[in-house]
Amino acid sequence: MRYYSLNRTSPSVNFQDASVRGQAPDKGLYFPENIPTLPDGFISSLKEMTPEEIAYHVLAPYVGDSIPESVLRRILQETISFDIPLVKVAEDIYSLELFHGPTLAFKDVGARFMSRCLGYFARERKEKLVVLVATSGDTGGAVANGFYDVPGVEVVILYPSGKVSPVQEKQLTALGRNIHALEVKGNFDDCQRMVKTAFADDELMGRIFLTSANSINVARWLPQQIYYFLALRQWEDLNKPPVFCVPSGNFGNICAGLLANRSGLPVEHFIAAVNDNDVIARYLETGDYYPIQAVPTLSNAMDVGDPSNFIRIEEIFGGEWETMTSRLSSVSISDEETMATIKRVYEQSGYLLDPHGAVGYLALERYLEKHPGQKGIFLETAHPVKFPESVEAITGKPIPVPDHVLPLLARPKVSTLIEPDYATLKNALLHLA
Repeated sequence: MRYYSLNRTSPSVNFQDASVRGQAPDKGLYFPENIPTLPDGFISSLKEMTPEEIAYHVLAPYVGDSIPESVLRRILQETISFDIPLVKVAEDIYSLELFHGPTLAFKDVGARFMSRCLGYFARERKEKLVVLVATSGDTGGAVANGFYDVPGVEVVILYPSGKVSPVQEKQLTALGRNIHALEVKGNFDDCQRMVKTAFADDELMGRIFLTSANSINVARWLPQQIYYFLALRQWEDLNKPPVFCVPSGNFGNICAGLLANRSGLPVEHFIAAVNDNDVIARYLETGDYYPIQAVPTLSNAMDVGDPSNFIRIEEIFGGEWETMTSRLSSVSISDEETMATIKRVYEQSGYLLDPHGAVGYLALERYLEKHPGQKGIFLETAHPVKFPESVEAITGKPIPVPDHVLPLLARPKVSTLIEPDYATLKNALLHLA
């Protein structure tokens, strides 16, 4: 498999080069030259296949010969070494629980796959690899856990000060060793702007071996297809495909689902559930795209005013707005609606949503009300314990902390508070090289 830049002025590369570079030299995102087609009988055989076998068949065409089969199978086994259950919440609504991994968030899948791929590639290089990532909540924790103590790799994580939950912050700041947390006096868009500036800095890129761990990296983005197939493996009737509703911030997650759909994954419709940062909801309604300054919400991992991965969604649909809107819609959910949904669903069914899952639940519920006879799956992207202040205030009950998280919460926070200034970031990166 070869990958081309969406800016279309850089040469194509293989999976290894696309993963290591993160972004093309012309600053474009990498995209596969061909979208694989699933073999006949693959979907009908899902229930007979193991999760690891499904993952291998989905990812192998994208990896090509960059990683030997035995190594790729081991990487994928480690990537999905935890449960990803499909749970019925209401009559026609199911939750795909993506929070059973080590950092209690869906990004464990992409981060574990990427870290193991880059760890394999790093063995062949003599220079130190510096991984740079901006996070609005869960990405940083998943990346930190995935790369922790990987030889030859240093990780720099930028996160907005005061805008992540206590559990999220500990996952970013309490590991130490090769994990370095920069606490930025600003919002996520400030963090993301600084990261993009770093990758556009030719002088910096010439001095250090720098790569990205955000979902712009194909090794983070592509493996997210896996859990859509695992959801179908648990689905009651493959002849009646579900609607998928995905809480969306940078749009890498739903983009992976749309890519899987192009390969042959049966899906009735996709819904991008967003909060008050409604750039894409407005675009899909009007055809006008203009970024905004991100505003803080309860569903903080979705507080993105200019989603990086949306250009890949446009590429999947060949830039045809009408085709895109026939397969993809978007709903904006306010904080007030999010809180009311958490409370209502908990009282009705005993199911506890996190704020992101609540956004997804309500968006799906509204869609199904207008499309009777259909059923849907929303992606529950994070464990409610990552948002204790808001969720406990809504339900009036404490959230038990999973046992494997307790040791991390007891460790001290170690971060460096910085202004949203690129020069400061550049100095920190050069210091690590």
